[in-house]
Amino acid sequence: MTTRAPLSPNEIPSNQVHLRREISLLGLVATGIAAMVGVGVNILPFMVQRSQPGIGRWVPLAYLVAAVPAVLAAICYAILVSAMPRAGGSYVSVSRALNPFAGFIASFSQWFGLCMAMGVVAYLLVPVIRDLHTVAGMASAAATLDLMGPRLAVSLVSIWLAWLLNLLGIRLYERSVLLMAALTMVAPVIMTAAGVLNSSQTAWLKLRAASPVSLPSVAMPPMTLGGFLGTAVILFSSFIGFDAVAQAAGEARRPGDLARAIMIAIGGVTVYYVCFTWTVYHAIPADYIYRISLVHDVSAPGLMAPLLPAWLSLTILASVAVAILKVLPALMMANSRTLYAFSADGILPHAFSRIHPRFRTPHHALTVTAIVASLCVLGCNLAGDFFLGVDLLVVSMLVNFLLTGAALLTFPAVNPELHRRITFLESRRSQIAIAVAAILLLGALLVVQVVGDVSSASPWYLKSTTSWIVAMSVACILFWKSWSRLTMKGLDPKAQIFGELPPE
Repeated sequence: MTTRAPLSPNEIPSNQVHLRREISLLGLVATGIAAMVGVGVNILPFMVQRSQPGIGRWVPLAYLVAAVPAVLAAICYAILVSAMPRAGGSYVSVSRALNPFAGFIASFSQWFGLCMAMGVVAYLLVPVIRDLHTVAGMASAAATLDLMGPRLAVSLVSIWLAWLLNLLGIRLYERSVLLMAALTMVAPVIMTAAGVLNSSQTAWLKLRAASPVSLPSVAMPPMTLGGFLGTAVILFSSFIGFDAVAQAAGEARRPGDLARAIMIAIGGVTVYYVCFTWTVYHAIPADYIYRISLVHDVSAPGLMAPLLPAWLSLTILASVAVAILKVLPALMMANSRTLYAFSADGILPHAFSRIHPRFRTPHHALTVTAIVASLCVLGCNLAGDFFLGVDLLVVSMLVNFLLTGAALLTFPAVNPELHRRITFLESRRSQIAIAVAAILLLGALLVVQVVGDVSSASPWYLKSTTSWIVAMSVACILFWKSWSRLTMKGLDPKAQIFGELPPE
């Protein structure tokens, strides 16, 4: 195989400090779980009643349907990262196993989608804090958090706290995420027990007595197949985050832990999502959730709080606030490593792959990621809703996962030397079966999402498909300009840069 040319204008200098391989298996699993468990299970399964009216109590089944393509995509990631354990995740995998342009588009789509996700997470952290103030008897403070100014301020502070936590080093990041993940286990245990012990009739009486708002007198529409599939697509976004493990591949203490961490995280989260949503819908009537979602944003702890003593309600709300907050540092870490990998290959300026000499983190990449996430927070607040951000996340990640599945199919033909390094699910027949199934199911979800988006009544500039096409058009221009710049330097980028793995 051709040796990488030392003349690349954006090559990381040999005397530059690099990322530290210090994340343990536990830290990798915590990263995957932290990036997935938060808004996905505590808000989306209930707010989906507003965007997909009629889904009612079928949300747990929709979660199970959404889990199938998510697990298949996770297996594709695990196989590829076992052979290519480098920072950048799908960018490195797809660019080396399929095509450099496809790798860039897949990962730029991912980066764009996860910036949307960070904005949505920060935006939806505020309703949980609002409910916490309400249960604590601080009604005026709770009402203030429904105003745009305070809501925007809290969201932006959470984004930049995640930036600071990442900036100060991978050890602090790992310890903080592990601590927050442990704290978030409190709320699911309490809410699950409350959901099992309360009947819907008992819960209905408590909810009517405790509700601070009058519910609209509307009947829930009947469920349709389109509504069910649309719900599955939205809930699919709850599984997005396992890819954060692959993004941290350059900092894993033992590269062999990466595939194990991905499978542990996606498997555990799938079981948790289905069981948790079943218990909540067992206790809280779906009709009530539908009607209150028409009034304001709702969350699992906000729904379950009236069924519990005040001190337990405060406990679960605080725990869920931490659960949502912990998503931000995990996504921040993952997204910054994508920019780092782009820069290391010369697609972005060298500044993005610079490592802080003291903290050993990509500080420029972290800062740009935080700025873009902040803009997404501003967009959610101006729009007064977050479903556009969720739709953009879904479209972006479905494209990313589709290209990852395609990369697994073409891997041995494009780069046989790297393909021989696979250590997870080495059977080629199994790899092909997994990749084909993933492509078919993910493609079906993408069709459902795009058709629903295009046929919606929203203006064109508020459609996720339009926004994604604009973002990817910018990405294409950026890639081909960078590619032309490299070739003008006398390089053959496909052979000299993308033919092998980036340096450690």
